[in-house]
Amino acid sequence: MGGIKTVLNWSSGKDAALAYHLLQQGGQYDVQTLLTTVNNEHERIVMHGVREELLNAQAAAMGIPSRKIYLHAAPDDSTYKNAMRDNLIELKEQGISTAAFGDIFLEDLKAYREEQLRAVGFEAVFPLWKRDTRELITVLEETGIQAMVICVNEKFLGKEFLGRTVDRQFLQDLPDGVDACGEHGEFHTFVCNAPYFSKPIAVQQGEIVYKNYTPATNDKGVWHTGFWFMDLFHAK
Repeated sequence: MGGIKTVLNWSSGKDAALAYHLLQQGGQYDVQTLLTTVNNEHERIVMHGVREELLNAQAAAMGIPSRKIYLHAAPDDSTYKNAMRDNLIELKEQGISTAAFGDIFLEDLKAYREEQLRAVGFEAVFPLWKRDTRELITVLEETGIQAMVICVNEKFLGKEFLGRTVDRQFLQDLPDGVDACGEHGEFHTFVCNAPYFSKPIAVQQGEIVYKNYTPATNDKGVWHTGFWFMDLFHAK
């Protein structure tokens, strides 16, 4: 397969899945690796809380190797930067020097990523950048990417949204002020199926748990909020 060898930062959710879909269009990029940060204490994707076995199932269905960066649940910035740098250096040795992300709006996050990538000679690609998020949900549905809500920020959504499929009906039910793609951390998703999956990911819905987060102080201050998580199991 031709195209620029690329690593896709893979969250397991809809934005990453849409980014992959768009990267496939035109054949300019060749995604060779999915890169994900995983909590090494609980074997779950950092922030989303998705089990590592489900991440493995997605990678297998896509036929793309999954590269994991194992970190504590709330690593400091230095630890995160060093781990990311080491992994990017190893990927560059494999001929990969472009990294793709599913970010849409957040200028400071985009600038942060670009700065870190430049330090190791990587280019950054943002396929969804500045796209209308309501239109992206239409693209998601029309493309056949099936994403379910597995985490909600209690400041924006109630736990009744857990398990919902992200589609046009979901859009209509979102309260005012909630971004259609949850770009401000309102909710997170897990992709169960996509046109580029060899088969759907069969999941079983487990218990719903509540967790409160108070991350360490940084240059942007401290935020306090609670999240509802729906635990998922892979029905093999």
